[in-house]
Amino acid sequence: MPKIKSWEVSDSFWNVVEPLIPPPVRDPNKAYKRKVGGGRKPIPSRRIFEAIMYVLRTGCQWQALLKERFGSPSAIYTHFARWQRQGFFLALWKKGLAEYDDMAGIAWDWQSIDGAMTKAPLAQETVGRNPTDRGKKWHQTPCPGRRAWRPALDRRHRSKSARCHATESSA
Repeated sequence: MPKIKSWEVSDSFWNVVEPLIPPPVRDPNKAYKRKVGGGRKPIPSRRIFEAIMYVLRTGCQWQALLKERFGSPSAIYTHFARWQRQGFFLALWKKGLAEYDDMAGIAWDWQSIDGAMTKAPLAQETVGRNPTDRGKKWHQTPCPGRRAWRPALDRRHRSKSARCHATESSA
C-alpha cells in the first residue's frame, strides 16, 4: 500500500466521509441565468475535504492553500463554513466516535476533567508585579530638587477656562 500524506484521504476513509457531506443548497427563489455547462466546474467534494484536512494538519492560513492543488482558497473556506453550519463535522465526529467505540471500546462511565481553567492563586507571590504596570505620576515620589507633580487646580468646571476659575477662587 503506497504511503499517503497526512492530509490526503484514503479511499476507505472517503467511503465513510462521502455520505455525510451535505449536498449543495440551491435557493428555489433565485433564478440562475447561467447556460448549461457554463462557468467554472465545481470543485469535487473530495478535494475540498482534502484541503480542509491540509489546513488542519499544517496549521496554515486559508489564503495560504495551494491554488494549483486544491483550487480557490476562498471557495474552500466557503464550503468549510457551509459544512460547519450544516453539522457535517459534528456528524463526522460522532461517526468516528461510534466506530472507535466498536473497535476498542470507550469506558463511558469513567470521565476526566481538566481543572486548569482558572488563574493560579499563588502566581502573584512568585512572579511579582507586572513590570508594565507603572502606576500614576501622583503616586510616585518626586525627583530630588523638583516639586511633586499635581494638577495646577484641584477641580474646575469644564465649561469655564482655567484663567476664569483662578480669578474667581482668588477673589
